[in-house]
Amino acid sequence: MVQINFSLKEVNCKIVYYGPGLSGKTTNLEVVHKKAPGPSVGDLTSIATEGDRTLFFDFLPLNLGQVAGMKTKFQIYTVPGQVYYNSTRKLVLQGADGVVFVADSKRGKMEENLESLKNLQENLKEHGLDISSTPIVLQYNKRDLPDVYSIEELEQALNRWDAPHVEAVARDGHGVFPTLKRLAGMVLETLNENHAPRRSPSVVAPKGTVTAGGGSHSATAVAAPPISASASRAPVRATSRVRTTVSAVRTTAQAPTIRTSATGPRPAFITSPRRRKHQTGMWIGFVLASTVAATVLLHLAGFIQIWS
Repeated sequence: MVQINFSLKEVNCKIVYYGPGLSGKTTNLEVVHKKAPGPSVGDLTSIATEGDRTLFFDFLPLNLGQVAGMKTKFQIYTVPGQVYYNSTRKLVLQGADGVVFVADSKRGKMEENLESLKNLQENLKEHGLDISSTPIVLQYNKRDLPDVYSIEELEQALNRWDAPHVEAVARDGHGVFPTLKRLAGMVLETLNENHAPRRSPSVVAPKGTVTAGGGSHSATAVAAPPISASASRAPVRATSRVRTTVSAVRTTAQAPTIRTSATGPRPAFITSPRRRKHQTGMWIGFVLASTVAATVLLHLAGFIQIWS
């Protein structure tokens, strides 16, 4: 399982070399440790036994640069080849992000290769992993021996899910780094697919037709980019005030509302109470002024006398 340390900005991936006993697993790690740049590798820990050179695991942190601004490190392990160390195999395999299966190309070793491959598949399944979907590279080692299986024979017997394979002579270093490089690329590709941030789909709504009042208007909804709350409070309030003021002006300046009666064709004008009061006052003043003027004219003409 990929481990991401955000405080140290590190991505740690685990690679396990799997295969039958004495197939060249530990030799691969020894070559990488010897030829890799000093600052890029850590200490190589190996525990040798009577029947196999690795009892528990070899541990080799390998720094392969940065990915998305974070340092990428590969922790490389091997498992013991003997079947009776299966509990240790299973423990070392736990959390693996990629597997190199080192097959022995020497004739007569096919049964051991098949047994180890079957054991790998079973142990991966116990950890909830499928061998067909786990990043895995087959390394056909010991290609320098005089009596070896052909690549076609090895592919037909071992590679049932069409995984990449590399021919190697581990003790000479041939094929060691190509194997590791190929698997590292597959692990990083899986890491990007599973953990990289995905861009959300476009938030621009498609154009649609909205029908209102017998007419159609084309409208396009576009979502603006997010704005931080601290930077957007004042502008949003100012915009709200401006919109409110404009709306109020439009409401005040608009023409009187016309209500059409359902039974008659003539519209009835509805005005506000203030406007009706103002109009009434104007009519009363006009009538009073007209009455006073008429009275004065009649008095001057001698038709009536206002005072004696």
